[in-house]
Amino acid sequence: MILDQFSLKGKIALVTGSSRGLGAGIACALAEAGASVALHGSRSVPSTTVQLVAATGAKTAALTGDISNADVCRKLIGQVIAEFGRIDILVNNAGTIRRSPAAEHSLEDWRTVLDTNLSSVFHLSQHAGIHMLAQGSGKIINIASLLTFQGGIFVPSYAAAKGGVGQLTKAFANEWASKGINVNAIAPGYMETDNTTALRADSNRSRQIVDRIPAGRWGTPSDLAGAAVFLASSASNYVHGHILVVDGGWLSR
Repeated sequence: MILDQFSLKGKIALVTGSSRGLGAGIACALAEAGASVALHGSRSVPSTTVQLVAATGAKTAALTGDISNADVCRKLIGQVIAEFGRIDILVNNAGTIRRSPAAEHSLEDWRTVLDTNLSSVFHLSQHAGIHMLAQGSGKIINIASLLTFQGGIFVPSYAAAKGGVGQLTKAFANEWASKGINVNAIAPGYMETDNTTALRADSNRSRQIVDRIPAGRWGTPSDLAGAAVFLASSASNYVHGHILVVDGGWLSR
């Protein structure tokens, strides 16, 4: 049955940056589809998020650590293996953003964003991939952005990092597609998250954004649920190196 191909029953997933926002929404979606889910936050994972995932009946665990640190990335994958025995799905969702004109963008901001949004994707995928290669299967889903395709304004480090995420997605897919591992990405459009609080608070800028979105609204974490489950499931077994845009039609405008 076709719906059986979307089931994640028996699968083990790690969703980074899943303490709230898009990551929490994705974690809940994977759990509802049957996966056991390791949640992650840089400092903590709220009990409310843990309870939301546990309410689906899924086994869950809460992990913490600053993924801008390469050693933390290695340890996170090790913790998932120790807790659940394997890893089948990795969602590289955690990220940050720093806003300032390019001429004023500090080296500290550049390094923070690149380490968190791009280098962590490499490190986590590499360490998870070692286990996935050994078991001959796995799904890696990177969270890209509209700025994987566009340059943005006042966010040079973020645009560079998300552009890199798109290329890493393709590079890993080229190597691992024949090994039973699918590496793809989701590029969300303008979403109601902490990263867009400033934009949504600016009534003029928010109106300009919504006016350009054919769907006529900001996206929500639930809008990514179907895309995440699809790319994590066997229904996407022949999808490799793809960046699935979920943007309410923004890029088609």
